[in-house]
Amino acid sequence: MKTYSLDELTDQYIGKRGTQKRELFEQELRLELIGDAIRKARKAKHLTQEQLGELVGVQKSQIAKIENSTTDARFSTILRVFEALQAKVNFTVEIEDRKIMISE
Repeated sequence: MKTYSLDELTDQYIGKRGTQKRELFEQELRLELIGDAIRKARKAKHLTQEQLGELVGVQKSQIAKIENSTTDARFSTILRVFEALQAKVNFTVEIEDRKIMISE
């Protein structure tokens, strides 16, 4: 029986890297991971969505949408959420073979 790597299966069923379908898939996956990280951090701090929303200055429904990846929240809102959760944020921007590491 032949085994396949996750990359091979993703290439076959979603599309190869660089294709529009693959880029959309990876963007949705990143949003899902961010939402899950926010939910876990919020619960670890014993906060409700409503309490976190109050800290951030948004409605409970906005926190729910971010956690469930059902909205394209503003980047500034997501950063405020992580700040309210006292979480350290790191991300990398790649432009023409140059990587820029940004920490918040």
